[in-house]
Amino acid sequence: MQKPIHHNQESERIESLRSYFVLDTEAEEEIDSLTQLASDICETPISLVSLIDTDRQWFKSKVGLSVSETNRDLAFCAHAINEIGEFFIVNDATADPRFFDNPLVTDAPNVIFYAGAVLKSDQDLPLGTLCVIDNSPRTLTDNQINSLKTIAKQIMNLLNYKKSLRIQDELRVQLLQKNQDLEKFATIAAHDLKSPLTNILSAANLLSELYASQLDTDGNHIIDSIAMSGQRLKLLIDGLLEFSKIDDISQLKKSTVDLSKTTNELSTLISNKNNLHISLNSQLASIETYPILLDQILINLFSNSLKYSDKEISEIELTVTQNPSHYLFKVKDNGPGIPKKYHDTIFDLFQTAYTRDRFGNKGSGIGLASVKKIIEKHGGEIHVESEEGHGAEFHFSISK
Repeated sequence: MQKPIHHNQESERIESLRSYFVLDTEAEEEIDSLTQLASDICETPISLVSLIDTDRQWFKSKVGLSVSETNRDLAFCAHAINEIGEFFIVNDATADPRFFDNPLVTDAPNVIFYAGAVLKSDQDLPLGTLCVIDNSPRTLTDNQINSLKTIAKQIMNLLNYKKSLRIQDELRVQLLQKNQDLEKFATIAAHDLKSPLTNILSAANLLSELYASQLDTDGNHIIDSIAMSGQRLKLLIDGLLEFSKIDDISQLKKSTVDLSKTTNELSTLISNKNNLHISLNSQLASIETYPILLDQILINLFSNSLKYSDKEISEIELTVTQNPSHYLFKVKDNGPGIPKKYHDTIFDLFQTAYTRDRFGNKGSGIGLASVKKIIEKHGGEIHVESEEGHGAEFHFSISK
């Protein structure tokens, strides 16, 4: 008996085989049906999906055989994976010097005829075979050989599909864990920073109140810079905290939102001066949604329009319509507009279109990222339409 040699890329081959996580798994109906089909087409009592492990051949699927594995040194399939072609056939093992005294030939299951189509991984490495076995010498027709090759490819398609699903699931879990870790870190870091930051701001204010008259211009400028930087950091921390709180909206309850009342209340909340005018354009008197989240969306959009306005009076028009599945919103302002190159990036965390707002403050780049996150959890989408110098229109939808 001639023992099979190891494949010339054995370590890579074994690694590829293990990447499928298929060894020692339960039988699967999809693969078993293809194994049975191979047996039917080739008219053989035995058909196997055999995978060559380090020291054994293990049967993922089997027809006409009760054992689940055999020693690799006895395996016809271990010879097949070393063949240059994709098909290996032994018409009469009793007359073949490699197999005539093989225990699998001389004893049960009496492998006299063997034909195997090689199963190749997505890295083009042989993992095993789809083989058919008979207890007497015989041949296969060209159609039977081609059918066996085709079925082998379908089996590999199934294994590759299941492998890709498993990889996607693993990546999804890893991404979810990373997102959770990031949000947890943002929350903890923001909370831990708030206390010392409050002390810094208080100290800066106290210095300004007690010693401003005793300091020169440069000294007062330094105190003002400390206070301004502290306020900027406070804005960033508050934004991170709000961003991290946007989670599962299933915990909230929907209720009726009076659109006219909400518009007026938000207008008063955002500005108590006469520099903001918000008008409502809608045939809907009310909608059913999550009031807290809708308020967050509109406050961010209205506030941005006011902060970045280049007009003495900021004009904002809120339009609300609906279709069978969503409420549709448009927030249009008379501001300076947003350059086209920023239309996508302004919804990314920490990204802004303008360096400073009308009051000289630098934006945190968190507001619109939060808006996008809320809307997507609402089952909706958001985009901006704008030309520089002609105001901006934010279009968004939320699922009913």
